[in-house]
Amino acid sequence: MLVLSRQRDETIIIGDDIEITVVDIRGDKVRLGVSAPKSISVHRKEVYDAIRRENVFVDLSSPYLDKALRHRALRALGASRCLYGSDGPYGYPGRDGGYDHGAILRQISQAGLAAQDLDRVLGGNFNSLVAV
Repeated sequence: MLVLSRQRDETIIIGDDIEITVVDIRGDKVRLGVSAPKSISVHRKEVYDAIRRENVFVDLSSPYLDKALRHRALRALGASRCLYGSDGPYGYPGRDGGYDHGAILRQISQAGLAAQDLDRVLGGNFNSLVAV
């Protein structure tokens, strides 16, 4: 492993067309900017590992996920790896003492997915998994 020291706004070049720039340093966190051709996918390692596991899906219906985490999961894993309601329709406590089962569904609907991708998340992926 090659270990290099860089300061803010300094860049490392990999090959002829990949640049990694130190964008910011705050405490023990370093923000990096990566410039690479569109043909090269760039991911954080934990996201890459999740993508490589083809049989891993995330169910977005859990009330333990918030809107931001649901949207991050959709962006990181893609609509083809996300499910809604495979473990039951969950919701948040409603004002009437019951549960608002539509709250989570509205958050997913507001994620800006194309209609085809929304259909995948809301049932198409599950149907494919169980070969319906």
